[in-house]
Amino acid sequence: MNWIESLYRTFESNSRHVGNQSDAVPLVPVAHTAQNSHIVISIDQNGDLLDAKASALLTIIPCTESSAGRTSSPVPHPLVDKLKYIASDYYDLTGTKKPKPSKNGSKKTHYELYFDAINSWANSAQGDARLSAIIKYLENIKGRVLTDLCAHGIYQIVDGKIPKTWKGDKDTKPEIYEITKNSPAPWDAFVRWEVNIPGVLENRTYRDQNLWKKWEDHYLETPSRTGLCYVTGEESRLASSHPKKIRNVADGAKLISANDSSGFTFRGRFTDKEGTQTFGVSFDVTQKAHNALRWLIARQGKRFGDQAIVAWAITGTKIPDALASTIDLMDDEDFLNAGLKQSKTSDFEAETGQGVALALKQKLSGYHSELGDTTDIVILAVDSATPGRMAISYYRELTSSDFLERIETWHSGTAWKQYFGKDKQFIGAPSPLDIAQSAFGSRLDEKLKAATYRRLLPCIIENRPIPVDLVACCVRRATARQGMEHWEWEKALGIACALYRKQQIQSNEHHHTMSLERNRTTRSYLYGRLLAVADVLEQATYSKDEKRTTHAARSMQIFADQPFKTWANIEKALVPYKRTLAANKPDLLRYFDNEIREIMESFSSAEEFRKADNLNGEFLLAYHCQRTALWKGN
Repeated sequence: MNWIESLYRTFESNSRHVGNQSDAVPLVPVAHTAQNSHIVISIDQNGDLLDAKASALLTIIPCTESSAGRTSSPVPHPLVDKLKYIASDYYDLTGTKKPKPSKNGSKKTHYELYFDAINSWANSAQGDARLSAIIKYLENIKGRVLTDLCAHGIYQIVDGKIPKTWKGDKDTKPEIYEITKNSPAPWDAFVRWEVNIPGVLENRTYRDQNLWKKWEDHYLETPSRTGLCYVTGEESRLASSHPKKIRNVADGAKLISANDSSGFTFRGRFTDKEGTQTFGVSFDVTQKAHNALRWLIARQGKRFGDQAIVAWAITGTKIPDALASTIDLMDDEDFLNAGLKQSKTSDFEAETGQGVALALKQKLSGYHSELGDTTDIVILAVDSATPGRMAISYYRELTSSDFLERIETWHSGTAWKQYFGKDKQFIGAPSPLDIAQSAFGSRLDEKLKAATYRRLLPCIIENRPIPVDLVACCVRRATARQGMEHWEWEKALGIACALYRKQQIQSNEHHHTMSLERNRTTRSYLYGRLLAVADVLEQATYSKDEKRTTHAARSMQIFADQPFKTWANIEKALVPYKRTLAANKPDLLRYFDNEIREIMESFSSAEEFRKADNLNGEFLLAYHCQRTALWKGN
């Protein structure tokens, strides 16, 4: 399959969700789009105004290919539209400059074009009594909709015009100014209709699925170019323009666009915009594919600036979040079912991570029972470099069994004890967001977040090696603990250990466990153990409420660069603390001394101990494991 076929099949499999108002952004039917509307006008069957009020709502509205992609040229939507199309008195009351005639030679105003569009629909075989009532209303008032809205308090006229900004009393400020505060002007508002007709149960035209179907049938009857659709393999109406508003209702970027016929802001590889030089995509396919993508991104996608990432099952079955941390992937019940008595808010006893691995396996087996082995899973990322053009920056298709296996491989390979604050401690994998913040700081911008996600996505989905520079950044930041809160540094330490461990597994060099490996005699590992003993030894002399950072901990960054030289300074700094332990806890001092002696004797040679080379990320793993072992021993 390709991306457009995958999305088309997704729409077909999830058509039951079309128009579902429980979704933040509902799945939109063919020949429709989603738009924030700001005013609702209620009329009766005779076209008499009943009520009007300011009310913001994401609305499903009928549209044409041209109106869905309109920019500056006047192209009306056939039902719900802006006031400039619906109100003939728009320019008189707003003081907005009237536009010049369109380039196609039409001299009709926005209002006249809108009236023709809704009238054409009302008079067709797919017409509706509610459309006729709207036309009667417009004819009764000669299109002076803004005048009616002012009479109902939606707007107020000051010196013959509607003010662009409200300068009067705040208590009398019309609500429309607040609703449209992100719009260029308060009159840049969309209007939706409610029509009360005896015998018609649904007076909200924007909620009636029968009316949506009538517009779709009417629009598909209009003349158009036909040809072979390369997705369905059938002769059908071909699309001449493709939808936008993919990431949000204000998104103007398109995944499929054609060459300009004027202005030449974009020149592609082909000389026509009809697709005859490449391949054809039917109107039905492109509408359903783009509408499905919009729905998926809003429903379960992740957004970082202009980038959006979404993973889904073609059938619509729920799948695990590929970009979540282990703690967010599971819940307390999953841990309890796996035989762990601990919850998210307490330390784990299972330092080897075997209990969490079991919990993860049980969690994923639940998804497997729902998905089976062969359900198609798609992972897609879109991004845009300009406001008008969008690209697919990542696309993969997997079977459900492969997808779940990749998720398990990522979480088991990057499992480490994570400390995300007092109330969030767990053994498992950090999320890409946690990794990005650990590598570059918590205040990183959206572009850097997006770039980190883009680089980590193949590591999770395809088991590719983690970028070396990303691991190095996390390791370096974990050693530079100055300026970080204790929990923040513990979080950075856990993430650095997780990534370094995964890197070693993928390179087939080492398979580090989460418990202390006394038989491992690599230089970085042994030096990490030494640093941990010095750290815990000093802490052992502190009073219960003392929160001071130890000399060993403060020296971690320079220790990573110059371990031999720095260890000599740390040993000198330990002298007064050893005296304190000798006086108060001699057995504990002997325990620490034995640990140091054992570690020193494990170096392969004196030359290995004295080498000036800096340490790699393995010293953090050793530090973490040795520290934990010492805490348990005490």
